[in-house]
Amino acid sequence: MKSINTLYIIDDDPIFVFTTKKMFDKEKICQNILVFPNGEDAINHLTPLIDANNEEELPELILLDLNMPIMDGWQFLDEFVKHKTKKKIIIFIVSSSIDPNDIQKANEYQNVSNYIIKPITREKIKHIASEITALVN
Repeated sequence: MKSINTLYIIDDDPIFVFTTKKMFDKEKICQNILVFPNGEDAINHLTPLIDANNEEELPELILLDLNMPIMDGWQFLDEFVKHKTKKKIIIFIVSSSIDPNDIQKANEYQNVSNYIIKPITREKIKHIASEITALVN
């Protein structure tokens, strides 16, 4: 299984963040995990990296929650697609929403690879890892 360098977790739920980090560490899927409690903090961090063409520091994977304060996942995606980067950044929406409209809307974003319903489990982490391997290679 291919390891990635950087993962961004964009989620305001500290329990989700804690358990996800622990599971990713245990599976040894990535080396660096950066956490952002809302989409605005994440886009403010990403934009200068993209503008400077600093691909080394860009994540290979983003786990994105939909329901967050300040800037939610949809608003983050709308901002993110405005920025062009040569590096492929894989986005998985990880949400507690089971609304079919959310799942359908997620499929409309080219950058979104999958929609995973919380809670996160070890099996879901392994599924993410196998998809990353397929998408990165």
